[in-house]
Parts: sequence; C-alpha cells; structure tokens
Amino acid sequence: MVTYLEEIKQLEDEIRNTDYNKKTQHHIGLVKAKIARLKEKQETRVRSKKKGEGYSVRKSGDASVILLGFPSVGKSTLLNGLTSANSTVAAYAFTTLTVIPGLMEYNFAKIQILDVPGIVEGAAMGTGRGKEVLSVMRNADLVLMLVDVSEPKHLAVLKKEVHDSNIRLNQRKPDVRIKRTARGGIRIGNTVRLTKIDNRTIESILREFKLNNADVLIRTDISDDQLIDVIEGNKVYIPGITVLNKIDMIDKDALNKIMKETNADIAISAEKKTHLDQLKQLIFERLDFIRLFLKEPRKPADMEVPLIMFKGCTIRNVCEKLHKDFVTKFRFARVWGKSARFDGQKILKLEHILQDKDVLELHVK
Repeated sequence: MVTYLEEIKQLEDEIRNTDYNKKTQHHIGLVKAKIARLKEKQETRVRSKKKGEGYSVRKSGDASVILLGFPSVGKSTLLNGLTSANSTVAAYAFTTLTVIPGLMEYNFAKIQILDVPGIVEGAAMGTGRGKEVLSVMRNADLVLMLVDVSEPKHLAVLKKEVHDSNIRLNQRKPDVRIKRTARGGIRIGNTVRLTKIDNRTIESILREFKLNNADVLIRTDISDDQLIDVIEGNKVYIPGITVLNKIDMIDKDALNKIMKETNADIAISAEKKTHLDQLKQLIFERLDFIRLFLKEPRKPADMEVPLIMFKGCTIRNVCEKLHKDFVTKFRFARVWGKSARFDGQKILKLEHILQDKDVLELHVK
C-alpha cells in the first residue's frame, strides 16, 4: 500500500520532471493542490500519534526573534553576543536541548532572542526535535536563519523546512477573498491582471479542495502556490534575515562568492563579535518598529523614552500593551503627529492607526 509520503514524493518528482509553460501550467497547479491535500492528511496522522509535544515559550519584550540553523552553526555563541544570556556553548552538535531566551536592548527596544535546538533535513516531518522547534517559530516576529559559511547548501534545506512548516518568510499575505456559496459554481473576479495563473487553473485547484461553489475576489497577482496557501488558511507570514556565520574561517574572495550565491543579508563572526552591531541594527529595521511618545493630560510628553510598537499599530494595540483594562476603560485619545489631521486631534476610535513619532495622550475612565 502506497503511503501519503510516497504519493507526495511521486507527485513532487512529476513536477520536477515537467517543464513549466503555458500548456503545463494547469496540470502543475492541479498536482500542487493534490500534494497540499496529501500533506494535510499526513500532518493530521502525525498529530494524532504525537500529542502534547512542543516547547512552551513565554514571550516578553517588544518582539521575539528565533535563531534557526543546523546544529553547531553558532546559535548559542550568537545569542550570548547579542544579549546577556548565558547559553551553553560547545564544539559538538545538539548542545542546546531546550529553548534559551535572551534579551537584546537596542534603540530603546527590548527584543527577545530565542536560541532553539538545531534542526536538520526532515525537521518539518518530525526528524529530531524539528517539529517542536518549528512550532516555536510560528509565534516569533522575525526568523534569523544562521548558516555556517563553510556549509552554504544548508540554507536551501532550512528554507524548505520552514516552507513545509507552513511559514512564509519575507512574503505578504495575498489579498484574496474566497466566500463559499450554496450554489452557482465558482465565480472569479479580479482587480489586477493575473500573469501567473489562469481562471481554469484557479477553478481546478478550488475543486481539488472541495470548493465547488464560491465567490472569489483576487486583488493580488497570485501564483498557484499562493492560491493554495490562501485556501488552506494556515500559513504564517514572518520577516526573515539570512546570516552567514564564521567568516573568520575563510578569505574575503570566498566570502564574497558565497554571499552572492546565497543572497545573504549579512556576514558575521559570532565568536569574534564581528559585525554584531550591524546585525542588531538590521534586526531592529526588519522588525518594522515605530516609536510613540506618551503624555499625560496637562503635562509635557516624555520625548526621551519612546514606546516601541509595530508599524500599522492602532490605539487599541497601545492600550493592550500598556494595561489589560485600558481597552474597556478607553474614552478618547489626543494625537499629535503624522496620523492626526491637526495637532491635539481628539480621536474617539480605538482602530485609529498611529505613525512613527506620534505623540499620544490617552484618556481612560
């Protein structure tokens, strides 16, 4: 009897051996949908056999960053270099057996850095402690993929494991709305020109997922993979940074070649603390923070220490961060800055979106 994993491999081999063009586009899209359905069935089977697994990590600070990499790539050394944590460091594999948190303070932001056990090929399907490690990543705000400069091929493996764990790095969630209907078949509307997928392929993929009657509105030029992601609805979209480590072990010309091949964001030596300040700045930038300044009524704003929030945050988000009762006790706010039509504007809605360097005055009951 053919297992789900064997069926998946057969279909993946079929895609690899098929040239992608206009004639094969529909067939490849349908095969990808079948693979996604089989993976869903395999994941359900695995979950039913393995219950209660995973690491419990309490989030703290303004954001959390997970260090992801193969064993002995230098994650513990990097954690110690970025934070005040004291993670065990040794020159052999699988030193870290639990999640080790540390706190990095930079530009007034308090950023939690998580050192997790190294993962290997097959992690997403349960090899080693891979599934537990990757489950922690789903709750992180940024993924830092650390790669040994002497093993650049590991990057492709890491990316595949992350992708197979339903995590999409450095991608935006496609703007697609799918509404089930009782009848009428599949009706497709789009506000952009679709260049990567046609209506026939869209309909076939939807039917593979038992969506025979639905209204579909597409506002993004999506691919077949992105449509499948939207239908499944279990994907997490997180920013990521690719870091090459141990650059003290190779010469400059070799490093430049590997940087180009991997398209890495930065190269460091965690042990020698080379370029760690630049990495801190990059982490801060990729987290897409904004700075807000709070003031009390009839008092000047505290312009020395900002409140760190994510771009696109609302007054509701600020209230939730400051105190659990502020949302229910909220009366109104006054805002000075880019998000206000005029200085001191009275805002009655919690959903008002704030911008960088806004000054916020909250009035609560």
